[in-house]
Amino acid sequence: MASLKVLLSQARRYCVTKHPSQFHSPLSLTSHRSLSSSDSNSNPPRRSFEPIQIQPVSYPVKPKAEPPEPSESQSFNRPPPPRAAEGQESRRTWTREDIRYVKDAPSIAPVAYPTRVAPLPDDKVPAAAQETEMEKERRKIEAEDQLQMRMVKAAEEEKMKVPFPLLIKPKKSEKPPILDLTEAIRQVKANAKAKFDETVEAHVRLGIDSKRTELAVRGTVILPHGAPKAVSVAVFAEGAEAEEAKAAGADIVGGKELIEEIASGKNKLKVDKCFSTPGMAPHLGKIAQYLRKRRLMPDKKLGTLTNDIAGQLKELRQGRVEFKMESKSILHVGVGKVSFKEEALRENLGAFMNAVLLAKPAGLKKTSKYAGYVLSVNISSTMGPGLPVSIQSLSKAADNYKKVHVV
Repeated sequence: MASLKVLLSQARRYCVTKHPSQFHSPLSLTSHRSLSSSDSNSNPPRRSFEPIQIQPVSYPVKPKAEPPEPSESQSFNRPPPPRAAEGQESRRTWTREDIRYVKDAPSIAPVAYPTRVAPLPDDKVPAAAQETEMEKERRKIEAEDQLQMRMVKAAEEEKMKVPFPLLIKPKKSEKPPILDLTEAIRQVKANAKAKFDETVEAHVRLGIDSKRTELAVRGTVILPHGAPKAVSVAVFAEGAEAEEAKAAGADIVGGKELIEEIASGKNKLKVDKCFSTPGMAPHLGKIAQYLRKRRLMPDKKLGTLTNDIAGQLKELRQGRVEFKMESKSILHVGVGKVSFKEEALRENLGAFMNAVLLAKPAGLKKTSKYAGYVLSVNISSTMGPGLPVSIQSLSKAADNYKKVHVV
């Protein structure tokens, strides 16, 4: 580039001394015009110079460095040198550009593969000899996986067979056989194992709709061998009737003053029975709700609202028991103690069944004594199991009681 600049500067100087007509290049015309315009403006003429002889400069040709001969590994990766065309001299084996192109290429060592020869049948090695340790381990792992999969599959099948949740139906207890009254009393006495003297109870299931109040069964019975427990009594009376009640053995006797004490809450009236004379009945309205909650309200049907207070108290001390049908059409009555003799319990049960027959509603069909009226009867002790009793044996006990005690 520097030599080119020197050459151009020498050419400009040479062109200034020559006449413009000698040049045909646009560069010479422009230079001539600029010179002529400058000559016309300047007063003194310019002095001419002699042409400068430019001697050509020749540079020696730089010999090209021959590339080093590639090694065996490099010659394996390098492309072959280009072939010379016909009539032309063959070029060098490797040029600078070739070396620059392939100098950074990775060297790949040649790989020699052995020749493969198909084995003959006689040359085959047995399979047991070819099995390696890795093959044994692989087979062992596969066997363990298959065993685990079988176990999982068996567990899933077992879950499918057994439903969840598993509902175990309770075993239905077999109904005990219906017993004769005498045998039932013996078993009740044998099953009473409590430390206190248990009460013998009778449970009668009636065939009456409990919603029909007009067919409700209720009444009283005097047990021939006494009631199972002592009863405390309160009497609402005044004057001579109050004195008679005290003489008959009433626990609490009072009139209007007693009613006021109960209404104000001063007296809780903790008794089992309440009797009243008809004259005191209008004054009981103040405490009627209190007495009904405790089933103490005097009633004519039960014999607790009467003028004969002394006679009612005498019957009560002798063993009078009240019974009333409950919401599930069942009667519950205590007929004695376990300490009573079997014959005494038998007579008490006969008296109770006779009273149940007397309390039979008038609107009920009277096909027979017990058919459609008494469905079942069970007796039990306070802490013992219930035992069913046959209706026939109870009917016989009721008939015997009627012959002996009812005139």
